[in-house]
Amino acid sequence: MKKIGILHGKERSFPEALVERINSKQVTGVTAESVSINKVIQGEASGYAVIIDRISQDVPFYRAFLKNAALCGTAVINNPFWWSADEKFFNNCLSTKIGVPVPKTVILPSYKLPDDTTAASFSNLAYPLDWKGIFDYVGFPAYMKPFAGGGWKNVYKLDSIQDFYTKHAETDQLVMLLQEEIVFTEYYRCYCIGGKHVRIMPYEPRNPHHLRYVADFTPSPERLQQMEEIVLKINHFLGYDFNTVELAIRDGIPYAIDFCNPAPDAERTSVGEDNFAWVVETSANYAIEKALAQEEGKDNLTWGEYIKRSSAKIPLI
Repeated sequence: MKKIGILHGKERSFPEALVERINSKQVTGVTAESVSINKVIQGEASGYAVIIDRISQDVPFYRAFLKNAALCGTAVINNPFWWSADEKFFNNCLSTKIGVPVPKTVILPSYKLPDDTTAASFSNLAYPLDWKGIFDYVGFPAYMKPFAGGGWKNVYKLDSIQDFYTKHAETDQLVMLLQEEIVFTEYYRCYCIGGKHVRIMPYEPRNPHHLRYVADFTPSPERLQQMEEIVLKINHFLGYDFNTVELAIRDGIPYAIDFCNPAPDAERTSVGEDNFAWVVETSANYAIEKALAQEEGKDNLTWGEYIKRSSAKIPLI
């Protein structure tokens, strides 16, 4: 029997619906459940053919468990090795190399020194930084956000240089991005599952959280195709099985705003019934596909084009 496990925290509606949907399909030799861990021993298999990870970004113990499971042949969704290495600034840098429009973005050293460092630890960092060059490049208004964060935590909208200095002083040891504001006419949140299934959802980030999927714009067929191509390209290069990409339309151009969401919101109350049903059904089918293809003792992870091309010394484009 091949088991599909869902690793999750306090989230309930999506994991429970996903387990129920997989089991309702009654695929011979496949079953699904919430992951159960009673011990983790080095080099011992987890007992799961597939694990869908919804929580290891917050629990280092789970990330270690998943890496061990992957080494023993579990197909982990998403690849825990890549997820450990990935962050938002790298993704923006990669996008500039593969032809995906992104906002002008710079990375900033933390306002306060990290623990166990002194000023001497930063002897290669110019002081002061070229703040004029940074501000001229990004412009204002701008957004400041953690380079490896998520969930809209510690995100600031900045209207001026003085506003930047005031807000940056609040960020303590966080490493932040300073990013151009894209004043958009339309905004979309796009699910990508299995590197091939895309659902493009009108989204209004300026609304209260529970109303963000209520938007009054509809993309043309041409825009849909354009956005789907961007979403697929991003996920093929990053290698995520399960991710969302947020696209803001400015002057007819879709800009990728946020596309490092390997455990994206899938709660019924926030995404709405239609989107929820699509995510559950598509995730169930993909998890079953991965379980049936999984081979014991082999690497069953998904690796992105960036890693594959880099290791083969093939140009990105």
